[in-house]
Amino acid sequence: MPGYEWIGDKEREQVNQVFDTGILFRFEFKDERKGVYKVREFEEKFAGFNGVPCAQAVTSGTAALKVAMAALGIKPGDEIITQGFTFIATFEAIIEAGAIPVPCEIDDTLNLDPEDFRAKITPQTKAVIPVHMLGSPARIREIIKIAHENNLIVLEDTAQALGASVDGKKVGSLGHAGTFSFDFYKTITTGEGGMVITSDPETYIRASEYADHGHDHNPAVGRALEGRNFLGFNYRMTEMQGAIGLAQMERLPEILETQKNNQLKIRNVLSNIKGITLRGIPSGGVDSHTHLCFFLPDSSSAAEFHKCITSKGVSAIYFKNNLWHFLHNWEHLLAQKTAWPGSFPFRKPYCESEISYSADMLPKTEDYLSRTIALPISLKLTDAAIDKACGEIEQAAKAIL
Repeated sequence: MPGYEWIGDKEREQVNQVFDTGILFRFEFKDERKGVYKVREFEEKFAGFNGVPCAQAVTSGTAALKVAMAALGIKPGDEIITQGFTFIATFEAIIEAGAIPVPCEIDDTLNLDPEDFRAKITPQTKAVIPVHMLGSPARIREIIKIAHENNLIVLEDTAQALGASVDGKKVGSLGHAGTFSFDFYKTITTGEGGMVITSDPETYIRASEYADHGHDHNPAVGRALEGRNFLGFNYRMTEMQGAIGLAQMERLPEILETQKNNQLKIRNVLSNIKGITLRGIPSGGVDSHTHLCFFLPDSSSAAEFHKCITSKGVSAIYFKNNLWHFLHNWEHLLAQKTAWPGSFPFRKPYCESEISYSADMLPKTEDYLSRTIALPISLKLTDAAIDKACGEIEQAAKAIL
């Protein structure tokens, strides 16, 4: 995922427009800001790109999950099913909401397995959070169908898949709401930042209020004179972040096209190597080409393959050993260590039945990740660098497979 790779004059121009007003706060100061509302404009452009009417900017992708859950009515004690291969923020946000994360297996898409999702549903299940990992969509149509049959909320964690789609619809727009991250390593970046999108006006209004201390944003009265429907918190994005986001949105089509071209050059080589299998993409799915993920026949060949190509300077990730993206390696979650004393929210009376986590609870996920290599796709890859990477991959395959 490129993030910081393309930062330059476009971002500087947008930021300077904010400096010219001197107003860094997204609300108020109507006269001083001279019509400059960067966060608002960023929200509008982001919503339009994703084909939804509503977008709420927040401080991070993690905050976006928390805000979306509050807007969707998720409460303490609710069980939320999500996959055990995700950035840990997905689990952290659920726990921060007082809900219980229920880990689910992945399938060959490296995303949530619909059949294991179905098997994990209990009377306490309130929602499912499929995560579109490493740029590629989950089997979201099947997931939504199962959720609908069981009256469950679908919240898409789209932090790593901006621009991916299913049947022509952008991921993040298919469920009840979708969340995005704009941290330094995402497809577009504001340094830190996130977004909640939805097609439901009520969900949007609740998100906008919760993200700003409960302000109901009534334009007929001045700020701090509005009504309050419920308590909120401060997850406001600044005008500086909004300005950078606007500049990055201008670049987004070129970013996605560049990623696609770079990924396909390597993909074409991999597809002809016997013993390598590319990750699954659902019917009608189009990934955002941020990574190229493939499977080796077994864990030993995958570990050796990873060691071989990285020793030759090829950037690659072996997620089985990754400390931040696989439940197997989250020692603090396995021990249920939160920042507060006590057993909240994992024990009665906070939840219906006590829950425990173990490193071996997702054997299918562990099998997939033990055989998976992920190649990050840089915007700055030159043809020479791509040729070198392809050559090293072919040499490794000859030696190992």
